[in-house]
Amino acid sequence: MPGARVKSMDTGTRKTMACGIDRLGRMASRSVDGIIDWVAGEVRSLVPAADLGDRDPEFISGTAGPAWLLVRTYFRAEVRGIDNIPGDGPVLLVGNHSGGNVSPEVLISSLAFVRRFGPHRPFYQLAHNLVMAYPFVGTFLRRLGTVAAEPAIAAAALRAGAAVLVYPGGDWEVHRPTWEEDRVEFNGRTGFLRLAWAERVPIVPMVNIGAQESELILARGDRLARALRLDKMLRLKVFPISLALPWGLDIGDLAGHIPLPAKVVVEFLPPIDLHALLGPELDIDRGYRHITGVMQDALTRLAAERRFPILG
Repeated sequence: MPGARVKSMDTGTRKTMACGIDRLGRMASRSVDGIIDWVAGEVRSLVPAADLGDRDPEFISGTAGPAWLLVRTYFRAEVRGIDNIPGDGPVLLVGNHSGGNVSPEVLISSLAFVRRFGPHRPFYQLAHNLVMAYPFVGTFLRRLGTVAAEPAIAAAALRAGAAVLVYPGGDWEVHRPTWEEDRVEFNGRTGFLRLAWAERVPIVPMVNIGAQESELILARGDRLARALRLDKMLRLKVFPISLALPWGLDIGDLAGHIPLPAKVVVEFLPPIDLHALLGPELDIDRGYRHITGVMQDALTRLAAERRFPILG
């Protein structure tokens, strides 16, 4: 019988220890969740409230010329099909995103628009909240017309008669491995379709090739992002690993990088009216397949023209 008492005591001890470990686990989980919520709140507090009036045509007029000279010289920027953008009225420009956190095609596309239509035509670019939260950078971008990528903000801009530039693939696409630069990867994101449908505006697809060669992206780091719970903290699905100047091995690309002087070609495609294409009801799957299919065909064609990495 003494042995039985010892066994009973051992079982009780194990249960007590298990309960203690479970409580510690729950406490640790709550602590981690608290830290994550705090970081997310701090980041949100750094993102300025979107104001379409922050766009400064005079500032754009003064910077567009030198900036265009820079991209023409450094990236040997080539822009095709700019006349496919309607001459006035609201329009949604939908592009494939490339080049990591320093994306040459965004600057090239925006400057091409300003050169074609002038700084006074309202034009806004949607960006990740983290981009808008950067000190000084966010202020500079707001003056150029960059706003946080929120559906309500984009809808307000379109209702005001503006052109709006969106990259549905976001951080997932912009950090795809460099050898996948010839793929359109929106990762199933369809908000742009709902936006264009609801506001009854045409979509002008646009594609670029070359910008993904401005750094060597080795991996998206999506598993790393999940492990670090970056989606909850920073709304990031990826934490990329790349080779980039001046860091060499660059993990996260949060500080940006110096892009390599890769030749970048941007092409605007003919506008698409979703209501004319789909009929009286929005068929998300069909619309998504059509838009991404048109873009993939164009991107494949541009990739076939390219003879050498970086040189173009």
